[in-house]
Amino acid sequence: MRILIIEDDKELCCLLNISLIQGGYETDICHTGSDGLFYAKQQVYDTIVLDRMLPEIDGLTVLEALRRQGINTPVILATALDGINERIRGLDAGADDYLVKPFAVEELMARIRAVTRRPQNLQISPELSAFGLCLEPDTHRLICGDVSLTLSKKESALLGYLMKNPGITLPRARILSYVWGTSFEVEEGNLDNYIYFLRRRLKTLNAPVKLVTVHGVGYRLEGKNT
Repeated sequence: MRILIIEDDKELCCLLNISLIQGGYETDICHTGSDGLFYAKQQVYDTIVLDRMLPEIDGLTVLEALRRQGINTPVILATALDGINERIRGLDAGADDYLVKPFAVEELMARIRAVTRRPQNLQISPELSAFGLCLEPDTHRLICGDVSLTLSKKESALLGYLMKNPGITLPRARILSYVWGTSFEVEEGNLDNYIYFLRRRLKTLNAPVKLVTVHGVGYRLEGKNT
């Protein structure tokens, strides 16, 4: 189960991150509203823990933007604002629960379990297409013409991210953060290994695409005729 924490208090983030990982969750962490909105749109999460007062974009604006775009991930709004009007505003904006700071981590964990038990509209990740390739993110099936194969979870996440940004050079740090998450230390060599694996997969499919290395920057997916 994957949790997105959008919170500008880095000390609190560290505490929540440790507790959630010990509880068996995977986590991604953002400290600004704009970063949180970006992550929430790029990845399917089981729950989002969202701070009300955030730099760049405040929590309510992030929440309203997610709901307008059809992202129905359960959101627990965490805030020091305890007035009844603030609670109503948060719930009306689309929050599934409201947690007042300071709170016990055990209470947050219980609320996460509660919101994830509620029936949700099944979110099926849409099929991705780029340069004649089709990727089914939920099954990790990669299709090119009449030929298909199944990628590993990490291969699928990496290729999916590149396919969402066709022709755009993605920095290494951003790719590592997206595929492996912000809460884990990952050796940069892991990315190079998975790029190598993907190139072999694409060659097996005789796919009309290439994974371009931009030295000192990152990687880009483009068509062979580009």
